[in-house]
Amino acid sequence: QLQASGGGLGQAGGSLELSCAVFGRRFGYFTMGWFRQAPGKERELVATINWDSGAGTYGASVKGRFTVSRDKEQRTMALQMNSLKPEDTAVYYCAASTRYSSTNWRASDFTSWGLGTQVTVSS
Repeated sequence: QLQASGGGLGQAGGSLELSCAVFGRRFGYFTMGWFRQAPGKERELVATINWDSGAGTYGASVKGRFTVSRDKEQRTMALQMNSLKPEDTAVYYCAASTRYSSTNWRASDFTSWGLGTQVTVSS
């Protein structure tokens, strides 16, 4: 079970941080990720992180502005969002995958999903 938190209202040029906690006795995931979905748009990959190495990958629209990280002991994942833009407004979802790697991550690669948290960026 995944639970995302930290969404809210931000200003253009500002920062917000999201967190995702993983609950349950067994942690069988190799990769975790953040996706987002704006009204009327498809779900978009924001970032992934390899749970073992901590290596992250980013969608083109957030690269250089967002940073994904994880805390293995706490079983949490964070998304630091800087230089926010109004187009970052969306519901953000954390997700987990049993796949270790991919050259092209898709939402269908992730089998566990949190409920989502709203991020709204004002101009």
